[in-house]
Formats: sequence, structure tokens, C-alpha cells
Amino acid sequence: MFPTKTDKARDELQGRQRTLSQRERALLLMADGRRSLTDFSPLFSTRDEAEQALSALVQRGYLQDPHAAAVAAAQAALLASQASQAAQAASDAQAAQAMAALPAVDPIQVSTSADSFDGKRSLATTRMFLFDICERMFVRRDPKFATQMRDALREARDREAMMTIAALMLSEVEKAAGAERAESLRERIDRLLPPAEIVH
Repeated sequence: MFPTKTDKARDELQGRQRTLSQRERALLLMADGRRSLTDFSPLFSTRDEAEQALSALVQRGYLQDPHAAAVAAAQAALLASQASQAAQAASDAQAAQAMAALPAVDPIQVSTSADSFDGKRSLATTRMFLFDICERMFVRRDPKFATQMRDALREARDREAMMTIAALMLSEVEKAAGAERAESLRERIDRLLPPAEIVH
């Protein structure tokens, strides 16, 4: 973990009243998202003591894991998308009931899209979803690949780059979890990516 300071940590460091020990404050000062437990260990007698202090500061809200925050954001985006789809389905059901109650008229031709996703399509939402896949499927199994994919996702600025990263990840998912799982994730990614013609 490469923790970063929260607003609570900044308040602690800037305030006149100190609620943390000098070592804990030093750890907060060093926490910039680029340093890990190995960097904090010299501040304490043992690595275990450093690990306990780091964990306590995270639990007390002074530090946060930026990757965990990204995963939480991705999950929130997915939940919002699912809620939007559920609301649309309920709305469609009500509309169908209302139509059934109307007197019969000439049939109306309605064109439907195979893709019923109505959530917000964006590169940011796609990026968060791919971060989530990376955390769930690769961090423990292949940490080096997970790091490479996270770095690539941070640098991706357009639809093509995002699709390339997704293809790499999905090929690994297929090896680890099978073609059906990879295809399921591919369909979800397709519903999250904005259409090529409206990408800004």
C-alpha cells in the first residue's frame, strides 16, 4: 500500500493541537502516495510496529489507500449504473401497463437497441471498472501485471488506449477464469465505453 493523507491528516499537521505522537506525525508527513511500509519502517523500532501504526492511521481516517478509493469509486459507479437500469426497467414496465390500458389503435413500429444500458458512458467510468477488475483478479495472482495495468490505466487518455488495456486484461482473465467470464466482462466494458464518435 502507498497511502496518501486525508483532510483529517492535513488538519492534524497544520493545527496547533497535536493528537498524534511525533512518529505518527512523521509518518503522515511522508505519506505522499509514493512511499510504502518499507519507507516508514525506519521511523519505528520494528517493521511490525510500523505496520501497526500505519494500519491504525488508516482506521482512524488520517491515511487512505488510493487504490482502495479507486475501487470504491468504481463500485459506486457500477451501483449507480445498476440502479439506473433498474429504474429504467420499472419505468418501462409502468409504460407497458399504461399502454395496455389504452384503447387499441394501429400498431406503432418501435426500434429497439440491442444495448439496453442507459447509464453514463464515459472513459472515467470504464477506467474505474477496469481498476476494479485489476484489483479483484490480478493483485494477488500476478502483482507485477496488476501494477503494469494500473499504471497504463492512469496514463490512458483516449478510447483506443482504454480498449487496448481492456483487451490485455481480458486475455489474462480468459486464461485464468475462462472464455465465458472474459466475454461477460467484455460486454460490460462495451456498455461503459462511450461511442467512438462522441469521445472528447
